[in-house]
Amino acid sequence: MDFAPYQDTDPQSTRALSPPPQRATSRSPNPKSPPPNRGTTDPFLASTLPAPSHFTDEPRGDSRGFGNTDLEGGRSNINLFDTSLPLRLDYEAMLAYLLLPPAGGVFLLLVEHKSDYVRFHAWQSSLVFTAMFIIHLIFSWSSILSWILFVFDLGLIAFLTFHAYQDANNLDRIELPFFGGLASSFVDAE
Repeated sequence: MDFAPYQDTDPQSTRALSPPPQRATSRSPNPKSPPPNRGTTDPFLASTLPAPSHFTDEPRGDSRGFGNTDLEGGRSNINLFDTSLPLRLDYEAMLAYLLLPPAGGVFLLLVEHKSDYVRFHAWQSSLVFTAMFIIHLIFSWSSILSWILFVFDLGLIAFLTFHAYQDANNLDRIELPFFGGLASSFVDAE
């Protein structure tokens, strides 16, 4: 069959037609609706659903008290302070800024998969210090501006490292303008 816009024959003439609808007197039941149950009049007595205790993995007589059951299938076991590396969360977040930025951030992005807190700081470190590296290249002709930028870099590294360490207790993020929002959007999209 040719679907070109300019055809020499009408595509409707060579197309296979559907069979005509059959006119039946009895209507077939809808396959999505359950068959009618004419034996009982109360719909609650005819229910065939198992009891809610049927869906749990626990033994039948185990009552652990209110709020102790795992309703989300293992999500209560997630620890927000776990990391992929055998380091504490605050040390890992600090390494994003201390481990030769922006290379330390890129390294943590490659190896850290569990902690969004560490990944945020790795993204922010990578973005900020890549931009600072480009600024250093632009102003490399002036030794005075290079030294001022170098001192600014050291101050920024110290500030971000301190906040990454201090805010790890409550997972609060210090976001720099533009780069912090961008890093948050990258972490939220993952």
